[in-house]
Amino acid sequence: MKKAFFIFLSLAIAIKGKSNNLSDTALIKQHLIALTQTPQFRTYNNIEQLNNTALFINAVFEKYADSTQTQNYQVDGNTFKNVIASFGTENKKRIIIGAHYDVCSNQQGADDNASGIVGLLELARLLKGKKLNCRVDLVAYTLEEPPFFRTEHMGSYIHAKSLEPIKNQVLGMISLEMIGYFTDEKKSQQYPIGILSWFYGNKGNYITLVKKFGAGKFARKFCNNYKKTKVIRTKKFTGIPSLTGIDFSDHLNYWKLGFSALMITDTSFYRNKNYHQNTDTIETLDIKRMSQVIDGVYLSLLAI
Repeated sequence: MKKAFFIFLSLAIAIKGKSNNLSDTALIKQHLIALTQTPQFRTYNNIEQLNNTALFINAVFEKYADSTQTQNYQVDGNTFKNVIASFGTENKKRIIIGAHYDVCSNQQGADDNASGIVGLLELARLLKGKKLNCRVDLVAYTLEEPPFFRTEHMGSYIHAKSLEPIKNQVLGMISLEMIGYFTDEKKSQQYPIGILSWFYGNKGNYITLVKKFGAGKFARKFCNNYKKTKVIRTKKFTGIPSLTGIDFSDHLNYWKLGFSALMITDTSFYRNKNYHQNTDTIETLDIKRMSQVIDGVYLSLLAI
């Protein structure tokens, strides 16, 4: 049945042509502008801006989701918010797809990580009214960036911890972490180990599915499904958790608590030199290829 799905998918893509994506590139750009062109930056100490961003995300989610909720928690007397949209709520088994909406410092954070949040918003639109084989929760996290990175104040830690009572119902988690920067220039792609360029090439023109050894059945199955969609050039990477960058996002908390999880990324600072800089703006993003990344996630979900 799954093989037939991917045969049909390949034919459909061939007929439609590569330029006709399922995702709406105009809407993607509109959402990117709304997230990045704000009075203040989305940093942990601009709580009003973080809360306004959460309200914006929730408003979009409410247009499409079966249900939405805000997961509030306290840090140093301040309230921070995860925003959750659920689809296929009649199913017990669930998949988590998450991205963080905060930024590291005074920067727009177009790729890091407005791109991931827009991925969630566009997935919400695509999932509206679809018959799903499992529940899908889209989660917009706060406080992924320093000074809270690798602490129990990360929004993703709060969310992952809340799932422990129903752990057997969670198939796995996908982190969308910087999915908008691509380049076809030679020597534009770096690696934590130089020899990897022999296997993956030196052009930053692909999306990467990152998981650790022993990441679990869901992570392995989703990666296989994603590759089969063939909507964008895709590389799979499996490594040890201590390898620099492999756990640099919200999936690390799901790994920590024993969930199967992976990260979808343009490889962050190994490619995008605007990482954590004020040059991380919309103009640097490839919205067409970003939309293809989102299409791949959507089609992979339908195949599960």
